[in-house]
Amino acid sequence: MEQLPYFNKFTLGEILGKEGENLNYWVKKLLKKGEIIALKKGLYVSRLYLLGFAKNPALKESYLEYLANIIRYPSYISLEYALAKYGLIPEGVYAITSITTKSGRVYKNKLGTFIYKNIKECLFDNFEVKDFEGKRIKFATAAKALFDFLYFGKTQRLEDLRINWDQLGKSDKIEFKEIVLKSASSKLKRVLEKLKW
Repeated sequence: MEQLPYFNKFTLGEILGKEGENLNYWVKKLLKKGEIIALKKGLYVSRLYLLGFAKNPALKESYLEYLANIIRYPSYISLEYALAKYGLIPEGVYAITSITTKSGRVYKNKLGTFIYKNIKECLFDNFEVKDFEGKRIKFATAAKALFDFLYFGKTQRLEDLRINWDQLGKSDKIEFKEIVLKSASSKLKRVLEKLKW
């Protein structure tokens, strides 16, 4: 249990050799004692597993990003969290923001806040794969994070957005333009015209 990045109730039942109401009793007991932490209903991580990150905050950050992909699947990290990581917005972002093809949702647990916004299947792309101890983390490219941010944002003047435009390279701009044209979003086409990319 302490070696698993997450597990469900069924796996816990196998580890403990419990089932049914007996398993429910043990889940409640372990949660109360703080031996396991609920990530969402039916999904847990052990306290001992998390203790492994005590001396490595960067690894814990990667773990939380990995969890963001797991808590609501399929999903990839994007929007404000990704923009902050790329240095495209000056603010620090504490919630991990993601895009999913499922309905949007917010999960809050002892590890943080995980926010998901729904996008149509044809726009669920333009992400890279990062590594967390041999496991995959889907993370939007800078261009896609910007697209998603503007796609879900309220239409406002570009000058009012606190975006560090000079952080975007030529290839980012080309990719952004390609995504906008593929999306056929009239709102984003107007943004593209203003940007003169």
